[in-house]
Amino acid sequence: MSEVIGRVHSVETMGTVDGPGIRFIVFMQGCLLRCQFCHNPDTWKIGIGEERTAQDVFEEAYKYKAFMDASGGGITVSGGEPLLQVDFLIELFTLCQKAGIHTTIDSCGGCFTRDPEFIAKLDRLMKVTDLILLDIKQIDPAKHLKLTTRPNAPILDFAQYLADKEQPIWIRHVLIPTKTDDPDDLTKLHAFITALPNVERVEVLPYHTMGVYKWENLGIRYPLEGIEAPEDDVIDMANRILETQKYN
Repeated sequence: MSEVIGRVHSVETMGTVDGPGIRFIVFMQGCLLRCQFCHNPDTWKIGIGEERTAQDVFEEAYKYKAFMDASGGGITVSGGEPLLQVDFLIELFTLCQKAGIHTTIDSCGGCFTRDPEFIAKLDRLMKVTDLILLDIKQIDPAKHLKLTTRPNAPILDFAQYLADKEQPIWIRHVLIPTKTDDPDDLTKLHAFITALPNVERVEVLPYHTMGVYKWENLGIRYPLEGIEAPEDDVIDMANRILETQKYN
């Protein structure tokens, strides 16, 4: 191993919502998107965070292997955007694969590019990755740009790359009143998802405001002030349009 240094924001030892089973979650530092609903704005800034080697993170995660094994869990790398630190992920997941630990990446693919050097690294990473949690925030290009400050073309292209690689994925969509709950948009998202042969699960994640305090601590105005969690009937509508029960 080359002891690649990763910039890590934090870890969670007993995660239960970011992939199957009990998971050790590594939140990487740095993201290109500026989502209006982000609950981890403290992970945005690139070039900061705790410098850690893959071996160091692996050894911490391995302490919880018994819990992972008993629950069908593993390790999930989230963020921020983990694909900004591909070299670190390759090294970490290679160690995990050798130890029999299930590996998952939680990403929106916002930094995806067809640059040959990046694709070569991504191909290596996929060989040691068991699952991708792919966040599709908004299928409409203009609405996505307004919601996140970045285009969704790289994200949708990343989804196609994963389909071509036959990489298992879970699609996740945050349901935000007035922002991502339009039935027409959900219908278009459903059409996109059904064209992907590698989707194992589709999850509707109801919007919440539990991360607002982080915006306040950073002195940043929260752009979705006044928007509440979606009503149950809206959640049911989204699940029905996206046919989540078909996968789940």
